[in-house]
Amino acid sequence: MPSNGEIIERSINNFQKVQKRMLLARKENAVETYEDLKEDYIALKVILTSLGVNLISIDKINE
Repeated sequence: MPSNGEIIERSINNFQKVQKRMLLARKENAVETYEDLKEDYIALKVILTSLGVNLISIDKINE
């Protein structure tokens, strides 16, 4: 079973990847893609917040 540190690290990496894709989708005006990625973004944000991670410095979307 992964430790909290491993879960946090994996979740932060996934959070950053999702944000990068969301920003690209926004730039390309890919509305459906953006909304699909937003579901993953919200889920990861909930996980990280529940683990006590401060998202202020890494959240580029801020939704």
